[in-house]
Amino acid sequence: MIKKWQYYNKKENEKEQEELGKKFKISKLVSSIILNRGISQENAKVFLNPTRYDFYNPFEMPDMDKAVQRILKAIENNEKTIIYGDYDVDGITSTTILKSFLKERSLECDYYIPNRLKEGYGLNKNAIEKIAKEGYTLIITVDCGITGNEEIDLAKNMGIDVIVTDHHEPAEELPKTAIAIIDCKRKDNLYPFRELCGAGVAFKLCQAISQKLNLDEKEYLKYIDIACIGTISDIVPLVDENRVITKLGLKLVKCTKNLGLKVLLNSIGYNKIDSTSIAFGVAPRINACGRMGDAEVAIKLFLCNNLEEADILVSKMQAYNLKRQNEEKKIYDDAIKQIELNSLENEDAFILDGQNWHTGVIGIVSSKITEKYYKPSILIGFNENEQVGKGSRKEY
Repeated sequence: MIKKWQYYNKKENEKEQEELGKKFKISKLVSSIILNRGISQENAKVFLNPTRYDFYNPFEMPDMDKAVQRILKAIENNEKTIIYGDYDVDGITSTTILKSFLKERSLECDYYIPNRLKEGYGLNKNAIEKIAKEGYTLIITVDCGITGNEEIDLAKNMGIDVIVTDHHEPAEELPKTAIAIIDCKRKDNLYPFRELCGAGVAFKLCQAISQKLNLDEKEYLKYIDIACIGTISDIVPLVDENRVITKLGLKLVKCTKNLGLKVLLNSIGYNKIDSTSIAFGVAPRINACGRMGDAEVAIKLFLCNNLEEADILVSKMQAYNLKRQNEEKKIYDDAIKQIELNSLENEDAFILDGQNWHTGVIGIVSSKITEKYYKPSILIGFNENEQVGKGSRKEY
């Protein structure tokens, strides 16, 4: 199917389009799109040329003050603290930002990234029990935790305080025993923007701590390159505060001081660093580690300060990405065969399954099937001797 792009042009906006085009030296097409999005001339400046002064007050986020106060207490008492993240790019970048920032505030946090293939997404009770046995008294979640009510209750019963920082939709009931829950998708949220990714929320937490400690703004702004990678990779809308993070972050990515990111960018070899090179070059390589069950490689790379170690980690990352591509091609070819052999092209949706389909990859293939046929798809992978498979779906 051939795609034909069209854009809506309101004739009554033509004068405004012309004024906007002259003011910001942009084409009629761009002016039209901006106005169609409901962006006024007054807000167009922030949309086109955001600055560091365009961030909202982080303390308008729900429970931000509670979270900051508890973290400052942990810093003061040098508490044993752990950051509980996620295995995708957003989780990896969130963990990197918060761990690096708190280390510079003299709080040496550890981190826990669940294994995608063995543990799945989010908090789990086995991990909480392990964290408790190791003597931690504070867990800070990033990019997860908003629906971990039972796990947070368990942590509280085992003497661990939990601060949740997340961006996903909450369940009907928030975790009652959490010390603080920072998530702009809460029903009681008053923050002006609700579409931040996990890395964006972690970045805002660092901004809030910086303001509370009267630090120079460079102390949190220097992590905007990492926040930018999380924001682009998580495919959140690049508008409002996400756009500020992305535009400023891309400038810093080009001259990043993060050694691991620098080595990774050099290995990819892009001449131009923009949102496309991040989305299609950097993100798949980071995600490949988690998909193959070894997100530790990615987090170690971003926290690395040794060039030789960074080179080794990037090589491992490239190997995982190649393995991911091979697995993806194998599953995709198998899925297409099933559709063609069983004449399923005219079905309203596809439900496909296969033996030894890698469950860390079937989500990508599901997206490709939907993109090819413009229909929803569900792919289910079964391992040998397993009667219950794991699936992934893509809606259209």
